[in-house]
Amino acid sequence: MQATRKWVAAAAALAVSPWAIAADKTAPAPLLDALAVIQSHRFVDLTHTFAPDIPHWKGAPNETVKTLYTVDKDGFRINEYCHIGQWGTHVDPPAHFHTGLRTVDQIDPKEMLMPLVIIDVHEKVAKNPDYVLSLEDIHSWEERHGRIPRGAFVAMRTDWSKRWPDDAALANKDAAGVFHYPGWSMPVLKLLYEDRGITASGHETTDTDAGARTTHDDYSLESYILGTNHYQIELLANLDQVPESGAIVWITFPKAENGSGFPARVIAVIP
Repeated sequence: MQATRKWVAAAAALAVSPWAIAADKTAPAPLLDALAVIQSHRFVDLTHTFAPDIPHWKGAPNETVKTLYTVDKDGFRINEYCHIGQWGTHVDPPAHFHTGLRTVDQIDPKEMLMPLVIIDVHEKVAKNPDYVLSLEDIHSWEERHGRIPRGAFVAMRTDWSKRWPDDAALANKDAAGVFHYPGWSMPVLKLLYEDRGITASGHETTDTDAGARTTHDDYSLESYILGTNHYQIELLANLDQVPESGAIVWITFPKAENGSGFPARVIAVIP
């Protein structure tokens, strides 16, 4: 209980105004205290390393990398990377699907630090790769941990990321050309975004929608999320190393002007 209180206090201290700190030179520095608490915990990288030939959406070109300058010749090294925004573990901002909604550079930094909720359905997915998240999964989580906190990042754990970087294994396409991988459901997404008030969501697969839907180019669930003017993260990794409740997550990505997506770095801090 004492450790939990320290963890909550540290998170609260991160929100303390720096101007208030500066006004009272004799007060302890709560942000630094909070940082010390955070750094005493384990960090888990939820990000895949990206490179050419990694798994990606079927309509996207491969990444190319060109070395423009080298240490031996020029005294420094510069590479040119050419890839789509939705490359590797990446952010999908609302503008990815909806003209006029927020682009990457318009996402508030306060939306990048959140409580982390893990909905673990990996055992169900192991039995049925076409599994879609149900309201029962959400209610079961809340029976164990309490109501999903407002402003949370909710990740669907399927262990599908263990198939990385095998593109064929991730797509899991049958002889008829149908993809078989898990996804979200509209009732769950509506509950999370409209009732629980979460900030964002993410998953280990290439798409929000299950493979049976994306086979027919049905991305309506992704369109729903982004249409609420919230963002999502795709191709998460290492969710099996994170508890269902109690962690926090940092999500970062470059501030590309009018960006419709970009590779992201996602880091969990474990209580």
